[in-house]
Amino acid sequence: MKIDMHCHVKEGSVDSRISVEEYITILKRKGFQGMVITDHNTYNGYRYWKNHIKGKRHTDFIVLKGIEYDTRDAGHILVIMPEGVKMRLLELRGMPASVLIDFVHRNGGVLGPAHPCGEKYLSFTHTKRFYKSPELMKRFDFVEAFNCCESEESNRGAMKLAEKYGKVTVGGSDSHKTDCIGKAYTILPEPVTCETELISMIHKKTKFEVGGTLYNKTTKEKMGKVNKILVYSFWIYNKSGELLRRHGRNSKMELENPIDPIDPIELYYTGMK
Repeated sequence: MKIDMHCHVKEGSVDSRISVEEYITILKRKGFQGMVITDHNTYNGYRYWKNHIKGKRHTDFIVLKGIEYDTRDAGHILVIMPEGVKMRLLELRGMPASVLIDFVHRNGGVLGPAHPCGEKYLSFTHTKRFYKSPELMKRFDFVEAFNCCESEESNRGAMKLAEKYGKVTVGGSDSHKTDCIGKAYTILPEPVTCETELISMIHKKTKFEVGGTLYNKTTKEKMGKVNKILVYSFWIYNKSGELLRRHGRNSKMELENPIDPIDPIELYYTGMK
């Protein structure tokens, strides 16, 4: 089963130009059978698919929910949670990586660094957390080993990181524009129909085939040195999220009542409801 495990749609990511409908149509045309929607700190893109498309169109295509979470100290982390898990907390950016890992694992999910050898602040190996606590890498479940919007050097470093720590590898396009869709892939050895089945494969350390073609028209390549402004803007953006989270914790509602399950189901998972 060929899927794209890093997708941004305009219904969820403000920096994406692609609708869910268009994304699915292009992927299907390129021979993909599924995708994981991983918008920045929100499930709104997945909600749109669920409320407006699921069961009506593209019934031969699997859409799974994920998120690209902005941590306080370790860059962007891809997160996949089982169906029925309460996930509002994951839409509030700024958790430290260690807290995020605890929360995700406690609720049956899996996670791993996106483009781990990419831009400063955005990528795990280029953050202070990695240099202070490289052993944190052992606690991740997978590594994005191929991202078509990264350089050859970045992807090579990501693959070495996955091999060093014995992690499952995944591939994703990180698409924000139509001409980037389908340039990266993850091939699963057998089909999946839900997040839980994909999570189970990752827990079993199933080997995935990952690869694709590099996209050479990314914003950072076009902007050159100006791209550093965007990188530092991310740092400021994340710090503001951290301050907002600290202020909000006075009510303790964030941690004790993460409401609004995305896919409520009647199944019970070990250690959670």
